[in-house]
Amino acid sequence: MRKGALFSLILLALPAGAGAKPPVVVELYTAQGCGSCGDANVYAAKLADRKGVLLLTFPVDYWDYLGWADTFAKPEYAERQKAYVTRLSLREPYTPQVIVDGRAQAPGLKTQQVDKLVRDALRAPTDPPEVRFIGPRRVDVGSGRVPRGGADVWLVRYDPRAQEVMVKSGDNRGRSVVQKNVVREMTRLGAWRGRPTAYRLPKVGEEGLETVVLVQGQRGGRLLVAVSPD
Repeated sequence: MRKGALFSLILLALPAGAGAKPPVVVELYTAQGCGSCGDANVYAAKLADRKGVLLLTFPVDYWDYLGWADTFAKPEYAERQKAYVTRLSLREPYTPQVIVDGRAQAPGLKTQQVDKLVRDALRAPTDPPEVRFIGPRRVDVGSGRVPRGGADVWLVRYDPRAQEVMVKSGDNRGRSVVQKNVVREMTRLGAWRGRPTAYRLPKVGEEGLETVVLVQGQRGGRLLVAVSPD
């Protein structure tokens, strides 16, 4: 390991000073073919503008059988949602669904319930590991307490624009669906075991995307921290 990289990891092993609290991560599971998702998309777009909140929209593909193939959905997003179903002891995945910091969930149309979950998360104490981007191709995660079962480091790239799609078949035929902060790329960088660790970042794929690194308990566990490059 080069001296610079080693020095960086040594710094990350030291106790972190009091810095800005990481954002509350709100995940919206939605689909263009979901007849009840439109209002949830509108509400989520407002959440995206709230201070201290990071909205990530995950379009799922299990409504495609109704006649419209979601233009943004990926099977791995539905698998991610299924992990929450197991972790949170739910009966089955559904849309629109909101997951807050990997800890709690609510129907996306129950906005007062979602608002309360977000407020509670904003007030909750945190003790996250420090995360630093080292140039365009590396991210370092410092020391910290690991959730039971271990943790993973994820690279997420999402489109910050509000994107409008005209649905031509299925339950939303003839309707315009608007989605914001749609996740376009999600890559597992590796496991995190509580020790300072460096992870290699893949080359940028689609242009114009925002980047965030998540440290999260495995298989739908709680989110420890979300950090974007400066």
